[in-house]
Amino acid sequence: MKWLFLGALLGLLLTTPQVADLTTTVVTALASQSLLVAFVLGAAARPYLPLVKRWTR
Repeated sequence: MKWLFLGALLGLLLTTPQVADLTTTVVTALASQSLLVAFVLGAAARPYLPLVKRWTR
């Protein structure tokens, strides 16, 4: 699914030059919000982190 979105974005960037400016602006605005960046990085890393098992008594 992500490849479909990436292909659609690439197609828009190649056909419409104004979309490149808009995409750059949106990415810059999203990257400037540190809480959003931290959430996205944590959500991306979560499936690869080992599960912490509970202490046995």
